[in-house]
Amino acid sequence: MKQVVQNYKSGELTVLDVPVPGCKPGGVLVRSAFSLISTGTELMKVSEAGMSMLGKARSRPDQVAKVMQSVATNGVPATYRKVMGKLDSYTPLGYSLCGVVEQVGAGIDDVKVGDLVACAGNEHALHAELNWVPKNLYSSVPDGLAPQHAAFGTVGSIALQGVRQGEPQLGEVALVIGLGLIGQLVVQLLTAAGVRVVGADPDPARCELAERLGAAACGDPASTVVENAVAELTDGHGVDQVYLAAGGGSNQPVELAAKLCRDRGRVVDIGKCRLDLPWNAYYEKELDVRFSRSYGPGRYDPSYELEGRDYPIGYVRWTERRNLACFLDLLARGRVDVDPLISHIADFDDAVETYQRLKDGELKAVAVLFRYPEHTADVAEAAEPAAVSVAVPAVKVRPRAARLAKSPVRLAFIGAGNYATSMLLPHLARREGVELSTVVTTTALSAANAQRKFGFAEATTDLDAVLGDKSVDAVFVVTRHSSHAELTRKALLAGKTVFVEKPLALTEDELAGVLAAVEESGNDRLQVGFNRRFAPLLHEARERFGARTGPANLRYLVNAGRLDHGSWYLQQGSEGSRFVGEGGHFIDTASWLLDADPVSVYATAPSGNEDLQVALRYPDGSTATISYVTSGPSGFPKETLDLIADGRALRLDDFVRASVYFEKSTAGQKRWVSSRLPKARDKGQNAELAAFVKAVRTGGPMPVPLESLVATTAATLAVQTGLASGAPVTLARAR
Repeated sequence: MKQVVQNYKSGELTVLDVPVPGCKPGGVLVRSAFSLISTGTELMKVSEAGMSMLGKARSRPDQVAKVMQSVATNGVPATYRKVMGKLDSYTPLGYSLCGVVEQVGAGIDDVKVGDLVACAGNEHALHAELNWVPKNLYSSVPDGLAPQHAAFGTVGSIALQGVRQGEPQLGEVALVIGLGLIGQLVVQLLTAAGVRVVGADPDPARCELAERLGAAACGDPASTVVENAVAELTDGHGVDQVYLAAGGGSNQPVELAAKLCRDRGRVVDIGKCRLDLPWNAYYEKELDVRFSRSYGPGRYDPSYELEGRDYPIGYVRWTERRNLACFLDLLARGRVDVDPLISHIADFDDAVETYQRLKDGELKAVAVLFRYPEHTADVAEAAEPAAVSVAVPAVKVRPRAARLAKSPVRLAFIGAGNYATSMLLPHLARREGVELSTVVTTTALSAANAQRKFGFAEATTDLDAVLGDKSVDAVFVVTRHSSHAELTRKALLAGKTVFVEKPLALTEDELAGVLAAVEESGNDRLQVGFNRRFAPLLHEARERFGARTGPANLRYLVNAGRLDHGSWYLQQGSEGSRFVGEGGHFIDTASWLLDADPVSVYATAPSGNEDLQVALRYPDGSTATISYVTSGPSGFPKETLDLIADGRALRLDDFVRASVYFEKSTAGQKRWVSSRLPKARDKGQNAELAAFVKAVRTGGPMPVPLESLVATTAATLAVQTGLASGAPVTLARAR
């Protein structure tokens, strides 16, 4: 394999052929996808290697002291041979990368071959095609996070540990001195923590970049810009924290820190800069000077880094590995953006030339990545994604005559979880002309509880007995998402009218299986629990809005919120993504308001697959944008919707208030507002159930045409296809 190495004596840089490292127990062998050049630390090493012996000695007085101690102990000849032997050896470069697990060592059970991981360590995350990485120095990359971004994991952990040492509080003001790679990350982390940031750097381009990434103001430390910004933001008191992220031999950073820090403020040293503390300035303000040790607790501890002995979380909350995982999570959720920091991506084979260009100043860069041969197409600079087309399955059925239900209508429930017992059964239990016949669950006690609470005639765990019971008119499928399609298929084949909670299917194959059952049985009596189109408030607003003649623009903001730890919704491997699980609600509502089914879908995930932007296009040119976010505040309304067309606008505020705005010429009326706030949000479940029961009783049409249910499900599934391809997805109707 190939690895970038340097001879510290001669300064020679080369890409060397070296043996592949063995996969030892307690770690994994990782094939590099991208590795990050630290334009601060690494270039300092490269520059030092090019110095004369005297220059090397001046730059590393700590090493000179060790040499003098060795002379006193071992004598000059032995010390000379030892020093020359060490200098005249190849040393590795690099300490931050992302790659794919190629082999798993004994004792490792948290990752498998093929997993994408971010790796850390100047002995284990090197600029090399393959690296052996011990357990506490790698972390799995969250779904949706690009490998070139995950390669920032180590430097992100360094910045994160520095911020932790500063103990920032909401509303405080911080000064970041040095806006290189670490400084830019510190700015973003502080901003994400609710701290206002002032940056100082002599490079105007870096100042401008930091302001784009969240800094309140930035400027040259030699000018008055920084001092004036600090005075304005702090009412003249000075900043609460200063982060020293600068390098070099100037003492200006520590002097500026003392000048602009408030009384008893905190000064955190992250970079390697000169620290001749002006005693009077630091003493009079009683400044708290702190050091940040690299990636966090565990660094330089062989038992942690090499032997995999973790520190108990109750005693050490943020270790090296936890910092690494935390930073990757912040990247995946869009709280930190490293893409603007990437100045250049070089092929690994061009490593020597790239270092030389950086050293000579020809390549001006904040961050530079090496891209390894097998990943040349993994970055945004690659060719544009090809257009994608998916077929919306055709509904092929010759419906048989619907069986009229006797009174009362007899209903069976498969599943009795939270949604069934809180949003469906309370409405059905008190509805006249309905008999709750049988409840089926996988555990006897849950069936017994539902029977006792809602008055089911029977409770059982035998699904086949219920499907074979000819007296049951309709079956409700209210189980976990992974079972919806199969249970619906069985119930349709058994001749039952089916109400299935969303989603109807998690994959295209599952959807095809449901439609195959419809075609085989001739039974198209199916309803999916898209209840919002039945909400009384939205119905009234739609009637007030009236018919339209031109295309419409619809915006739907869904503040979905975070899920509790342990929620089965998080089991994406078995239960599908969160949007696949509930996104059909919002697509169906948009399609109902626009009175059509979508013809294309474009989805982006700026912060991973949970926070989504979904753009739908309709046949008449109308568009609907669904913003599905999980990172919003809990006090903000969950659902807000705006529809604009023909000089009119409809607004729905979380199903508690609606309004319609008209042009001035409309019959003297300028606005309609719902007359009173409902006692509770009514998202349409009661009206939906009433329509379903009526269809079962009378044999009339189902509340929502099957073609519409299929189109909504296909569009929902196409979101995942679009995220994977990065291209718009055309929804082509199968013939």
